[in-house]
Amino acid sequence: MWDDKANWMGLLSNGFGEKGRVTMKDLFTTGEAAEICRVSQQTIIRCFDSGRLRGFRVPGSKFRRIPRANLIKFMRDNSIPLDNLDSGRKKVLVVDDDAEIVELISDILSRDGHFDIRTASSGYEAGMVTQQFHPDLILLDYMLPDVNGNVVCQTIRNNPEFESTRIIIVSGVIKQDEIEQILKSGACEFVKKPFTISELMDKVNGALQVAM
Repeated sequence: MWDDKANWMGLLSNGFGEKGRVTMKDLFTTGEAAEICRVSQQTIIRCFDSGRLRGFRVPGSKFRRIPRANLIKFMRDNSIPLDNLDSGRKKVLVVDDDAEIVELISDILSRDGHFDIRTASSGYEAGMVTQQFHPDLILLDYMLPDVNGNVVCQTIRNNPEFESTRIIIVSGVIKQDEIEQILKSGACEFVKKPFTISELMDKVNGALQVAM
């Protein structure tokens, strides 16, 4: 079984308007700024620390935050295209080894039109995709072939870089005490298979509102 938590430590999230619809973000982490500018996170950190990219540190922590206006100025000053800045969509990673479930959830989210979606069929693949995609939300099957939901939740919650990443566990074969343990481990919601479209979207929109 692939249960090496170190593999998940590479996993690297704002704004909703009325009725849970996505709007433009006002603050960015250094990881998000790096993805938007298509440079490394270390490059963004160096620019931040040198004053080339203006922002602030979260009180009582080492976390850096970059206001939208400052990021736009930095991008314009360095001739970086603004294409990635205004997509206005939340990023969702769907992780399940059942291809039909992956297709169903992806279709539901695609029809909504407010999400960028990536998929994975194992814990290892999910870790790789998360490193590149930086999802705001992970819809995670509890019983994957190589890792269970507790490992993923605990690893994400133990890394401050993932403070805004939300996790919803999706499973059909799980006991009540396991659900309680998963929620304690860091998942924000649980969705039982089979589910309705409204049930899934209520959970998704609710989780992402909390991640504002």
